[in-house]
Amino acid sequence: MHFLEKIGITLLIIAFTFFTLSLGLGSYQLTEDSLKISNEYHKKEVLSVAEETGLLNQEYDSRPAFITDFKNVLKASTKNLEAKAADGLPEGVNEWDFKMGDWTYKDYTMYTVKHSTTGMVANNPFLFLLLTFILGAIGVIIHSIPKFMGIAGIKNNHIYQSAMTRGLTLSVRSIMLTATIFGVLVYGIFYLKGNFMWSLITLVVMALITYLVFVKENEKEPDHNPPKSASPDALGWLGLVTGIYLIGFYILLYWSPAYITNWMLITDPVSKMLSGNEASQWFVYGFLYTIVMLVMGLRMIGKYRHNQYQILRTISVIFFQTVFAFTLPEILVRLNYPYYDFKNIWPLNYTFFFDWNLNQLIDSGGLGIFMLVWGIVLVIIGVPLITYFFGKRWYCSWVCGCGGLAETLGDPYRQLSDKSLRAWKFERYIIHGVLVFAVVMTALVLYSYFTGSSNVLFLNSDTVRSWYGFLIGSAFAGVVGTGFYPLMGNRTWCRFGCPLAAYLGLVQRFKSRFRITTNGGQCISCGNCSTYCEMGIDVRAYAQKGQNIVRSSCVGCGVCAAVCPRGVLRLENGSADISSRTTELKTIHITEDQIKLLS
Repeated sequence: MHFLEKIGITLLIIAFTFFTLSLGLGSYQLTEDSLKISNEYHKKEVLSVAEETGLLNQEYDSRPAFITDFKNVLKASTKNLEAKAADGLPEGVNEWDFKMGDWTYKDYTMYTVKHSTTGMVANNPFLFLLLTFILGAIGVIIHSIPKFMGIAGIKNNHIYQSAMTRGLTLSVRSIMLTATIFGVLVYGIFYLKGNFMWSLITLVVMALITYLVFVKENEKEPDHNPPKSASPDALGWLGLVTGIYLIGFYILLYWSPAYITNWMLITDPVSKMLSGNEASQWFVYGFLYTIVMLVMGLRMIGKYRHNQYQILRTISVIFFQTVFAFTLPEILVRLNYPYYDFKNIWPLNYTFFFDWNLNQLIDSGGLGIFMLVWGIVLVIIGVPLITYFFGKRWYCSWVCGCGGLAETLGDPYRQLSDKSLRAWKFERYIIHGVLVFAVVMTALVLYSYFTGSSNVLFLNSDTVRSWYGFLIGSAFAGVVGTGFYPLMGNRTWCRFGCPLAAYLGLVQRFKSRFRITTNGGQCISCGNCSTYCEMGIDVRAYAQKGQNIVRSSCVGCGVCAAVCPRGVLRLENGSADISSRTTELKTIHITEDQIKLLS
């Protein structure tokens, strides 16, 4: 078995090496054909400036140098077009069809770099597809075979002895989190073109939450269980390196996609087969996301094969990701319909009510109208109704792609979630704050859509939605949400940031039939349930008291029940005691008047 694991990890390392090093392969030469700008005025001006500066037809060996020079050409072209517009626009041409806004730089740069690339990757996409995605998938599958051999069940798997999964010391974790937060806020100033107000507002809100947790909340309930390392006095250096790599990946994906165009070239054949279009950074991400969930889902099934619930829900999230989130939207594009993920729900799908999306759906005929109605019905009726019957697990653990990636790729890191009371206090303020932010942002967007005015009091809807997309949609959901798997556990986004999880959690907490019941008399305090809880819930504390678990954060993954050696925990649905199940104890109540045994 160890031999298979070594073969699998060797193949994965080889594929990962090719995947990473492929970014540095190739040379670059701008030509008229490789300049991918559809606007005729923009293209003509860029070609003129490129020829004047000597960039046109010049060969580069360095991608950063080529990108820098091309961006300088774009900036010069922008100034030239603004000067020409001041002298008068061509007849019948809109101002912003003639001028070149800086929002066009990212796409112009990315696609031009991609089509200006020559070399091994550009000439052999199928070979690199085999050496990266396919070879890596084979490696993980071979590495997972031993999990299907031997006696089924959870055993001591040395998670706190592995350099990949033992976690970080508290000081290193704090440094990583602080550096990431301030790095995002500083970059946000540049992202909003020098507007520091929103970074300052975010910093003030964070300071307020910190004050409430450390001062006000601590006055009501002192923190006797402060945050600590999952594995004290140890540093999982390999997990730290993995986390830094993932953070870097998301930074390039969201904000510098021109540096990953070789990955787009590698996946071009797959994209053209599905949608008929060339691959963008989002296709690369979707393709990688789906493959990772497939192969790591196989690993998940092998690890928890003693539990039918885990097998079924793993198959479910793989199905919804592969079919609804990846394949079907690409096919819709090929049929000239809007790209649409039928399982993505507002406010997680925060762009659903944006003007461009609403116009696209309305203009797409009957199917587009159905998509619009479907999305609204899911938010208003579907979410509360289904959550009433099944809890938030129906979405977070059976359907959601974010949850699916956390359960498959993130499963080795689930024990790193912070179980402290302080973390729970932060969680409540932050996740519900994001939900409020999403609601306010959407209200502003809809106001602008129906009135045509972007300004509401001192707020501009365009700026608010740009900041939400940057801070929540990109930095929180991606950079922190996935990049922090090896640092803070696999459900960091779901636990602290997802606004849909907050919405589902409110319904689950106050009006849902779902609960995890406990049999406190059987608990031996082994701590498996708390260790494996990815949402930072101290399940053992509930089990010892015989108290039902109806936490709004619980995603009903059922792993706590799957790893319990005594069958203490059960996932159940029932409406008889909705009003009392969060406080009622199922062991012994001792009062001044009596000692009462509860069944």
